[in-house]
Amino acid sequence: MNTDTLDTRSAAPVEAAELVREYGPFAGSDCVNGVSFDGQHVWAATGAALVAFDPDSGDAVRTLALPCDAGTAFDGTHLYQIADARIDRIDPRSGEVLASIPAPGGGTNSGMAWAEGSLWVGQYRQRRIHQVDPATGSILRTIASDRFVTGVTWVDGELWHGTDEAGHSDIRRIDPTSGAVQHRLQMPDGRGVSGLESDGAGLFYCGAGHGRVCAVKRPVLEQT
Repeated sequence: MNTDTLDTRSAAPVEAAELVREYGPFAGSDCVNGVSFDGQHVWAATGAALVAFDPDSGDAVRTLALPCDAGTAFDGTHLYQIADARIDRIDPRSGEVLASIPAPGGGTNSGMAWAEGSLWVGQYRQRRIHQVDPATGSILRTIASDRFVTGVTWVDGELWHGTDEAGHSDIRRIDPTSGAVQHRLQMPDGRGVSGLESDGAGLFYCGAGHGRVCAVKRPVLEQT
């Protein structure tokens, strides 16, 4: 296994996160452990169930009773869901678990994203993001952060991850090659980030405490 460790410590521009809309809580849950987007619906991992909701109306449209205590991802066909020490591949229509692979760290993970044929899995207290082979669970590469890692997402070749530490949270863009922090969106006081996903356009969706999901405006950045 070839594992490169990249350090994300770097000064970066900071701006206040612009919260556009809030959703939930869903099905009586007070947590959101993961967030994903399938091109039509946002999926929220609420602990005992994956809930899909319409981002326009905010209405829940589907509930899959599955363990989901950390990150969620979508590869264009299947959902991937962290459940303790494994990652399940799920049919989003039936809720059937089609396959499972070991999760990095044996159950100490946070956010997850799909990009470039790989899963990208955050480890919260270990302050890491792992690129993971979706077929075997093997770790292909590791990026180190200087903050606790929550949600992870890719959009337009940009790697972003959420942080939540010492009462402060942000959404930060990092260079996926060097690991340098390139931009930070500072969340308001009292708003954590648990789970993170882009809609592929102008919004991020993230867990924001008390079982709610927030839509946050994605900034338009100069290409570096």
